[in-house]
Amino acid sequence: MYIVAIAWLYVALLATAAETTVIGGVLTFLFYGVAPLSLFLWLFGTPTRRRRSAQRSLREGVGKDDGSDAGSDQ
Repeated sequence: MYIVAIAWLYVALLATAAETTVIGGVLTFLFYGVAPLSLFLWLFGTPTRRRRSAQRSLREGVGKDDGSDAGSDQ
């Protein structure tokens, strides 16, 4: 996934270098490079974030099970 991100930034950087003004280059890099790339990485990173969240909640759930209700009289 990161090779796609690196390649996209390279292409955006080349498009930026082809611009005639500095403002045009900066805007080209932001709108053709950084903005789509951040959206791409956010969307394709969603499964990893969900997996980490599930693992974290599982670990917290195991840590809270200290047997506090074992002494109840029922």
